[in-house]
Amino acid sequence: MRVAALGDAHLGRSYYSYTTPDGFNQRERDFEESFTRAVELALAQSPDLVVWLGDIFDHPRPTYRSYRIAQRALVRIRDHGVPLVVITGNHDTPRLPGTGSPYSALADLFPEVRFAHRMGYERFIFPGLVVHAVPQMLTVDATLAALAEARISRAADATNLLLTHPRVPQVEPHHADINEIEVDAGLLKASADLALLGHYHFHTKVDTGIWYAGSTDTFSYADDPDVAKGIVMLDTDSGQIAHVPLTGQRPLLTLPSVHALGLSPAEVQERVLDRVAAVPAGAVVRLFLEGVDAEAYRMLDMEAVRAASAHALHLKLQPDFAGSHTNVELPDLASLPVQWANYIDGQDLVGFDRDRIRQRGDEYLARAVEEAVD
Repeated sequence: MRVAALGDAHLGRSYYSYTTPDGFNQRERDFEESFTRAVELALAQSPDLVVWLGDIFDHPRPTYRSYRIAQRALVRIRDHGVPLVVITGNHDTPRLPGTGSPYSALADLFPEVRFAHRMGYERFIFPGLVVHAVPQMLTVDATLAALAEARISRAADATNLLLTHPRVPQVEPHHADINEIEVDAGLLKASADLALLGHYHFHTKVDTGIWYAGSTDTFSYADDPDVAKGIVMLDTDSGQIAHVPLTGQRPLLTLPSVHALGLSPAEVQERVLDRVAAVPAGAVVRLFLEGVDAEAYRMLDMEAVRAASAHALHLKLQPDFAGSHTNVELPDLASLPVQWANYIDGQDLVGFDRDRIRQRGDEYLARAVEEAVD
């Protein structure tokens, strides 16, 4: 079978304070458009099966707008007449017991779609192919149990395809994320003949027969904006895979650095204006000022810089001040659970229930994150 796979779309993700003429966050709109075009790109490949590999939503409580974008995509795939399998990811799985899943409502509306969203192993049979779906779980142990179920449920007379959403230690992560489940690639390899993974935002070969599909848009500079986003096409008979890139997405660019050591304020200003004037329209860009004197940076005419870069969506100047070697990085919201776990691991908690303390902290953080985005 020819399987078209879409990775992390993260509908609802919004950042930068720029809005469209109709009042929506521009980057949120970008992610919606990329996802919609990725669905069309997948259908254009004439697949026998489409799969969504989790994190279609950026949050387990998506907005009505995000929900409608996903719903329209499901209608488009249904009308095209191709079957679809959907699993959940670490972002769009509820972090607290009792919280409803957005996929439950979609499963009611689209009974023909195979959803794996109830934190349990699901097995779906197609001609010559058995799909073993392991959605996002709350714990590593639950994930390992589901993978074990996939192993004992392998078909002897068909190709076995595993769909799941883990972090694997064989691939170096670019940043820590919330609610990650780490699974060794060897366990994935033992669970099926082939595996398609969500979670990592680059199309990446993990091992023979195991691949991350990648995301449908670029989130940040940590996502390596030079790497194309898109979909993958997997031939389950031959085991061959191909990445099909999307085009026309908003560029995230790093401009050539201004090496400002020893330059006067006027010279720094001139070089900055030269760099930003060449920015493509609508781009998100950053510019490093290496070794800039603090006074020269303070004297930059920011109004002139903004005017010169008005055709860009966003410009960020990142000064590295001469004589300063201290880099201060504020924590990312999504990395707080990882930092909390690392903090607990380093504490002397003799006489205390370490796992209970970690769990309570995870619950408080999850509740804070969910309330902050409601």
